[in-house]
Amino acid sequence: MVAFRVLLLLLLGSAGLLFGAYALTGRIRYKQLGLKILRWTLVGAFGFFAVLAVQRFF
Repeated sequence: MVAFRVLLLLLLGSAGLLFGAYALTGRIRYKQLGLKILRWTLVGAFGFFAVLAVQRFF
């Protein structure tokens, strides 16, 4: 569980760095990659919390 949290934080950090690189350089590739990483990070986080909720209720 700790490893998953660390992985989520690292992915969010990398997305933030990519958005920062996009803000500095203006290259669309950084923004696209940042959005892709952010999207899959959020999907993973929602799945993780859904599993935790199901475990708590059943």
